[in-house]
Amino acid sequence: MSARATAALCLQRVIYEGESLTEVLQDRTIAALNPQDQALLRDMCFGTLRWHERLSAILKKLVKKALKAADKDVECLLRIGLYQLIYQRKPDHAAVNETVKATKKLKKDWAGKLVNGVLRTFIREQAELLVQADSSVTARYAFPDWLLKRIQTAWPDDWADILSASNTHAPMTLRVNQRMQTTAAYQALLQEAGIAAELVSFVDSALILQTPVGVEQLPGFFSGTVSVQDAAAQLAAQLLDCQAGMRVLDACAAPGGKTSHLLERTDGLHLIAIDESESRLKRVTENLTRLHLHAEWVAADAGDTATWWDGQLFDRILLDAPCSATGVIRRHPDIKVLRRDSDIAELQQEQAQLLNNLWHTLRPGGLLLYATCSILPEENSRQVEAFLAAHPDATLEPMSAVWGREQPAGRQLLPGEHAMDGFYYALLRKVG
Repeated sequence: MSARATAALCLQRVIYEGESLTEVLQDRTIAALNPQDQALLRDMCFGTLRWHERLSAILKKLVKKALKAADKDVECLLRIGLYQLIYQRKPDHAAVNETVKATKKLKKDWAGKLVNGVLRTFIREQAELLVQADSSVTARYAFPDWLLKRIQTAWPDDWADILSASNTHAPMTLRVNQRMQTTAAYQALLQEAGIAAELVSFVDSALILQTPVGVEQLPGFFSGTVSVQDAAAQLAAQLLDCQAGMRVLDACAAPGGKTSHLLERTDGLHLIAIDESESRLKRVTENLTRLHLHAEWVAADAGDTATWWDGQLFDRILLDAPCSATGVIRRHPDIKVLRRDSDIAELQQEQAQLLNNLWHTLRPGGLLLYATCSILPEENSRQVEAFLAAHPDATLEPMSAVWGREQPAGRQLLPGEHAMDGFYYALLRKVG
């Protein structure tokens, strides 16, 4: 199976079967491709999903009659062809020919003529078709209408910058294990290896690479010297300020980046990592093993404390709550395809339940850090304001910071600010 045909099948699973791209890319058929084809496939999948709304608008002009459900793989192939012509700047003849060839790999020879005709029509009428598509703001910014409106309402002065930043490629950011190496020393190691990286002044463990590389090229990666994690996510461990001997809960812990960072920063923690998914928790243990760290992990619903809590109070709680993930769309463009407007209310309810149920497991004087990778106030500052109003024993801790924007409660980073993902943090102390 060619990279393009495989990519079309991957996109079909995401767009029409509702699977996440992360899950789809774990498929064994992809692992069977050579490294060059795997890279090509990933680029086609990410790019086609990133520009899904714009490509859909163009495709509607080119294909008047929708293809049958059984032929959505062909439709996805057309999306790939359009993506390559518009965004990869691939020579026209090569993009058309390779896409037509892929119809045979899908065992749909009849579609070759259709694909050829549609793509060649686009080439002839490209300028006019793009103008027509971009007359719609949803197509121009490649965001679904419901989400675009929510972002415009939440951020009336910043929405266009947010959408543009969300359509860019995220940088590769590293977290240096301070137990093994200072960040400056590791930056020098990278320079010796010909890898340019910049420090992040307010995140002491972070380095942003000028150009992404494979982890196998990172000195000491497999021995635990460094991990891949966005700088915004690295703020969590700094803010929680754990001390040796503390009992710490990482709720909704998978895949374990923040779990391991907490342990890297502070010796002697008794850390319990909880996640509902046992398979995702395996990734936590894999990360901890590579980093020579240990935590107690539990497969459970963190909000259902009766099933896992032993009654001992925690000194610190990290609640990285389930959310819309609207701050990390540049890393996960399938969010724009998979997420629905109705999801937000359901997520708000889940977040509120987690906050309420975990609060009673925190000792008086302890800290709970509420975190999301969302940019929607309904999940962030408004959620925390409602919690504070309902809990007189909760106070908001001030965060003196040069990053992000102060909110009525907590601080908000928008996508692309300081080259970081969109993230929200609020630090709550239990009075007592």
